[in-house]
Amino acid sequence: MDVAKGIEETTLMTLSEQIKEEIPQADVAVLSGPSHAEEVGRKLPTTCVIGATTRKTAEYLQSVFMSKVFRVYTSPDILGIELGGSLKNVIALAAGIADGLGYGDNTKAALITRGIAEIARLGVKMGGKLETFTGLTGIGDLIVTCASVHSRNRRAGYLMGQGKTMQEAMDEVQMVVEGVYSAKAARKLAEKYEVSMPIVEQINEVLFENKSAAQAVDELMLRESKSEHSVLPWPDETV
Repeated sequence: MDVAKGIEETTLMTLSEQIKEEIPQADVAVLSGPSHAEEVGRKLPTTCVIGATTRKTAEYLQSVFMSKVFRVYTSPDILGIELGGSLKNVIALAAGIADGLGYGDNTKAALITRGIAEIARLGVKMGGKLETFTGLTGIGDLIVTCASVHSRNRRAGYLMGQGKTMQEAMDEVQMVVEGVYSAKAARKLAEKYEVSMPIVEQINEVLFENKSAAQAVDELMLRESKSEHSVLPWPDETV
């Protein structure tokens, strides 16, 4: 059972893929979702998803973890679950930066919704299922990581928005800030699969290319105008 979240920067493998490579015979499952340990430890109602390659494994683990304070769903989409759990940390850095710059709820809502659009575009291109990214391990995990006081990634982003360097922010948080490492992997995956991920791109430039956070926001806002959903037809243009 893999409960960690991340993508290996050089191989671009998920953690379950790395486990499978090291232990080919392993029946790997993953547990993910909006579940800060601080609240789970206090027995506050929490809901997660177990991903596995077989229904039998998923339902067995579901029965082990289910309780009146910890509800578990099952899914066969291990890849989608892991991508959602890893990439949300990058968007949470952006949300924290926006908070640190003094922006409001409108800005954060935009980052969350456009962020999940980027995650879903990449995830579906890689073989994940769209339903996963609209569920607990996608938008659910993204919301809690972008908004919670427990979020290390949001906290690090906030400090950078306040003017601290990436290293200063990481030192102050004093715990692993996964989004910093996942940002590089996300950028490489976007290039590999030819997927547009402008928030991910701007975060990388802030983290590793000395771009100011305010400039990154300006460039996101001034991107080429477009439709929110390019696949939706206009009634006056349908034949």
